[in-house]
Amino acid sequence: MIPTGDEVVQMLRETGGLRSGHFQYPSGVHTSEYLQVALTMTNYTVAKVLSVGLSRLVRGNSEIRAMIPELSIVAPATGGLPVAYGVGEALRARQVYWAERESEKEPLSFRQFMQVQKGEKVLLVDDILRSGRKLSELKTLVEQQGGEVVGLAVLVHEPMSSELSFDPLPLYSLAKFNTQHYQDSRTCELCARGIPVEKTRH
Repeated sequence: MIPTGDEVVQMLRETGGLRSGHFQYPSGVHTSEYLQVALTMTNYTVAKVLSVGLSRLVRGNSEIRAMIPELSIVAPATGGLPVAYGVGEALRARQVYWAERESEKEPLSFRQFMQVQKGEKVLLVDDILRSGRKLSELKTLVEQQGGEVVGLAVLVHEPMSSELSFDPLPLYSLAKFNTQHYQDSRTCELCARGIPVEKTRH
């Protein structure tokens, strides 16, 4: 069974993964609701429901389903890892691995001796898709090493105006979350109303 978008939002709220208020991302963007899916994924039962649900969406694609015995799940660390392992287990994919940054100024890279094989079929998995910059960087990294990205899967799609396109690749998500974003404090209605802002780290 695949949870509905409303059910996913309810699970996020009940587990603290979705909070209401006035938040500012490191990029300077302001919003009235903040997603931190990692908090939700600490609940094993909920994490299992979400991971299995997302895996079933992916499995519905006949072309990807045929690749599963040789499919690799690749995620950006660290937020995407619980989702990647949950989806990988549910699909019974061949392997799960990730890319990370040595520092905030460094590009995503794989750890030493972790190498994408030429022609390797890869499903990119993350917890949230907002701007798409991180997943786009990960896609480029995989392709530079000779891998083939066959699709993307995220628990929540929270599109921003600057979102990058991944067409024609299939994109799967359990919920689409249309949050109001303000580019800075000058355009933010929450700031204008004097609501205290909380800065987020991600």
